[in-house]
Amino acid sequence: MSEPLALSLGQKFELERMSRAIDATADLQTLQGIAKQLLQAWHSQKAATQWVMRQQLEAPSRLGSGFGQQFPSEA
Repeated sequence: MSEPLALSLGQKFELERMSRAIDATADLQTLQGIAKQLLQAWHSQKAATQWVMRQQLEAPSRLGSGFGQQFPSEA
């Protein structure tokens, strides 16, 4: 069984920094801007995760089909 997902120390600091920025902001337009930045970051992360998953799923088929061509046997 795999370990649960955990944030790195840097990610925890960034989360705290953004949380404090949100708490300190009373201006609606500024809060909307922060929300849009977070939404963009979230969707970018989802896209990156899906890309990595596709790459991992495709890797065995690429390795199997090209392995013999990369290292021809000497006869």
